[in-house]
Amino acid sequence: MAIRVKARSGESVEGLMRRFKKLCEKEGLTKDVRRKEFYEKPSERARRDARKSQVRQLKADGLFVPKGKAALKGGKGPGGPGGRDGGMRDDR
Repeated sequence: MAIRVKARSGESVEGLMRRFKKLCEKEGLTKDVRRKEFYEKPSERARRDARKSQVRQLKADGLFVPKGKAALKGGKGPGGPGGRDGGMRDDR
């Protein structure tokens, strides 16, 4: 997994670094470095993998709606019908 970048004629150092970073990202090197930055217990890794698997399955079944999108689609907020108070709000 050696990444080599040769400078093109007339290419600036910034451009060379930009190409290098893109190649590293494409190879998955940056994601791997971030993942290995801190120790993760095997049980935590298994729990994370299981959670990812559940989300993948729900997405495949069409049942998964990300948290942010529900609010954008006019989802029920805390004060609306079906909110935290169950629609039984009495603010008279």
